[in-house]
Amino acid sequence: MAPPGRRRYGALTVVIALFCIFASTAHAASAVLGIDLGTSYLKGALVKPGIPLEIVLSKDSKRKEAAAVALKTPRTPLQAASATFPERAYGGDALALSARFPGDVYPNLKPLLGERLASSRAAAEYQQLHPAVEMVGVEGGRVGFRSPSFEADAAPFAVEELLAMELKNLRENAEEMAGGARITDAVITVPAFYTAAEKRAVELAAELAGLKVLALVSDGVAVGLNYATSRTFPSVSEGGKPEHHMVFDMGAGSTTATVLRFQGRTVKDVGRFNKTIQEVQVLGSGWDMYLGGDSLNELIIQDIIEQFVEKPEAKAASVKIEDVKKHGRTMAKLWKDVEKVRQVLSANQESSGSWEGLYQDVDFKYKISRARFEELAAEHAIRIAAPVKEALSAANLTFADLDSVILHGGAVRTPFVQKALEDLAGDASKLRSNVNADEAAVFGAAFKGAGLSPSFRVKEIRDSDTANYVVNMKYMWNLKERNQKLFSTTSRTGTVKEMPFKMLGDFEFTLSQDTGRDHEEPVLSVRTGNLTAVVTDLIDKEGCNRDDINTKFSIKLDPTTGLPEIVKAEASCEVDETEKKGGVVDGVKDFFGFGSKDGKQEPLKDGEEADETTETVEPETSSSASASSTSESAKASESAEPKVPKKKTVTSNIRFSTSREGFEKVSKEEMKRMKDRLAAFDASDKARIARETALNELEAYTYRSRDLLEEEGFVAASTEAQRTEIQAKLSEVSEWLYDDGSDADEKTLKAKHAELKALIVPIVTRRDESRKRPEAISDVKKALDQTQSMIKLIKENIDKAAEASSSAEAAASASSASAASSSTPAAEASGEADPLADLEEDETPSPSSAAEDAQATEPAFMSPYTQADLDELNKAFDDASKWLDEKLAAQDKLTATDDPVVSSKELERRAEDLNRISIELLQRKLRMPGAGSGKKSGSKKTNDKKSKKSKSKKDKKAEKAEKEKAAEETKDEKETPEHGEL
Repeated sequence: MAPPGRRRYGALTVVIALFCIFASTAHAASAVLGIDLGTSYLKGALVKPGIPLEIVLSKDSKRKEAAAVALKTPRTPLQAASATFPERAYGGDALALSARFPGDVYPNLKPLLGERLASSRAAAEYQQLHPAVEMVGVEGGRVGFRSPSFEADAAPFAVEELLAMELKNLRENAEEMAGGARITDAVITVPAFYTAAEKRAVELAAELAGLKVLALVSDGVAVGLNYATSRTFPSVSEGGKPEHHMVFDMGAGSTTATVLRFQGRTVKDVGRFNKTIQEVQVLGSGWDMYLGGDSLNELIIQDIIEQFVEKPEAKAASVKIEDVKKHGRTMAKLWKDVEKVRQVLSANQESSGSWEGLYQDVDFKYKISRARFEELAAEHAIRIAAPVKEALSAANLTFADLDSVILHGGAVRTPFVQKALEDLAGDASKLRSNVNADEAAVFGAAFKGAGLSPSFRVKEIRDSDTANYVVNMKYMWNLKERNQKLFSTTSRTGTVKEMPFKMLGDFEFTLSQDTGRDHEEPVLSVRTGNLTAVVTDLIDKEGCNRDDINTKFSIKLDPTTGLPEIVKAEASCEVDETEKKGGVVDGVKDFFGFGSKDGKQEPLKDGEEADETTETVEPETSSSASASSTSESAKASESAEPKVPKKKTVTSNIRFSTSREGFEKVSKEEMKRMKDRLAAFDASDKARIARETALNELEAYTYRSRDLLEEEGFVAASTEAQRTEIQAKLSEVSEWLYDDGSDADEKTLKAKHAELKALIVPIVTRRDESRKRPEAISDVKKALDQTQSMIKLIKENIDKAAEASSSAEAAASASSASAASSSTPAAEASGEADPLADLEEDETPSPSSAAEDAQATEPAFMSPYTQADLDELNKAFDDASKWLDEKLAAQDKLTATDDPVVSSKELERRAEDLNRISIELLQRKLRMPGAGSGKKSGSKKTNDKKSKKSKSKKDKKAEKAEKEKAAEETKDEKETPEHGEL
């Protein structure tokens, strides 16, 4: 054993400790959140051990939440350095404030992500639909908003900052659903047409919300994953035919069509086993970035405004269409209610709406038929075909090749949309509603997150998306700009391409996306750091020819984002390899026939001598950025003919640096500022909630206190003067609450609450004590009675044990004398003693053993208690009796309005102490073996003795005969003297 202070822990202990650490860490990080980032609604799905794929409910128990955040405008604008921030509202609560605070409600922010304010069509349309918001530019030219809740010198809110508030609210709802577990990992859906700038904006918003993005998955792939989770597809490894489906997703902001291939495949598993997996592959995508439910709502809003200005009341007020469109509250009212008007038309032939004081106190009632709506949306219906045809063209398929069209998104329920799809397909049966049109994408995102997390084991479904945009490379060569195409629109994510260059000096190049807009969107800028030095080393140290040096970059489409990234860069060349001569050890090996290790050495023929040739393998050397690594490119010749020089390839890694282009990475200062402001919002929310809680508690306490003044028990425990003082204090607090108290801080509210409690709590305590005291006194008296009974029992046990001990001593003395007298004659009667007789067991017990058996079967009584136990219990009883008598005597002298001498809790503790001592003594008796009569131990000894004598007589006789024979043999070998001589 190791000395104290240096004891070593066993391996098992260390393993268990590490397992506990890893298990707790895995449990903390096991939850994954899938987020469907929609234009009008946000949806979340949680995956956690014990919670498989559950929709995250909003605070009002809805399965989706409107994608809106509002800042409740305070009475006075807040300073930039203020510690108090406006209250935030989310979802439906935020939209409900749009008519009152249109300048501080920010709905449908998704189209603004990654956009530049100066050149954004989406920003211009957003400003028209929400004229009350003040849109400004922020760092990098991104879109931002200036809130009227803050003074002009306060920094505006970036779109990503506002979206981060919505994502954090969703995360908090998920954490509450997960039992308080912290959630940091998320998979977020994005449209197929998102560029690098838009994807990076989503990642920025997620980072501000405290989320780590495991992957960005396109809407079509997410729906496809959800479709594949409950299905098994034909295996192409076994000759099966893949299934082809199109996901047609028409949401609030855009429309996308994605052609997917579903198939099974047999792949290598652990060891010699194989397994069949499911594959979901994107073959082609098409989209319309501005066709969706919001664009249909705009048609109805435009029709409402046109009809409104034709009303006589509006004409009398000289109301113009431009005036209505620029009025923030009017547009907020229309935007809030018009979606419901459109949704009703999906199931009914007519829909209507009404607004009181829509503009300049002019009321308006509106009615629209489905036919009128379809007439307004005729051009939009024509645009439905374009995304479908683009997706089929990219996949090189036709509608006849599709097994079905999977519908997703809220706007697909519009009748003319389904009619247009039926006309395109030529077969209405191909349109399928076999997934949840609202939740399939969020479930697919959550499933992908579970597959990426090591904490879950799910059905293995491998998905792959496409680049969707052509990725080009631009660089300068011979003073001319070169443009090289790297990836096409259908290149799969995860693909790696090697791009060779002829440059031998440091250079830079740019990767960009050809989005089909006015100009290409730059994505990544790459600059080499040591190419010139690497080339010099290859020439000087490795003997490379300058013209033979090749520079190569490996570029990959990141499977988690679909954006290009640089995997590695290296320079290489081929040089002649110098063959090494064998040493002494190699010669010895050759002499004994161990020179060749390649398995090609042949046995020698008769009379043939072994050649003394050796084969040298150059080890592959690897280096850092400036070191080189070598590998063989040819094998040594085994013949004695002249050898051809071998070639080897020398490679050296190139250092490079990358920087984002387009959507630049936010500066550290700006990132810190946004995070600090979001943290200040959270702190302000907590402080406001604490203040509101204190206010509610104070108001509730005043109401309860008024009821107490009329309660019989409270009146009995208080004096008239005390009740009068309480009444006056309640009136004072109530008046203060209705005047200045509603704006008081938490500290002041708690102080007022404490003043009321100081008057009321003592009286309530007296009332409660008068009710509880009789029962508590009764419990103490019962405990005293039980203690007294216990004292009597212990005393009887101790007395009985003393008597039993005296009797046992007397019996032991008598049996000892009897055994001594009976054993002496027996010893004298034995004339010739058998030298082996003491090894045998007599079948007839001796008198002494009989006495022992008698003593064992009737043991002495043993008491589990001692005199010290009795003294302790007596003392506890006396102290409690005296204490109770004194307290009751003092309490009897008091009135009902006096504070009690003894509380019910003190009485309960006294009773518990007495009962505890008695219980401990009783448990000691149960634990002590052989306590009481001791019959069990005596019977055990008797049984042990009987078991020793359980041998059969036959066995004993055989054993005795063997002993006698051995004794005779010993007697013959020795000369034994006569007995007289002994």
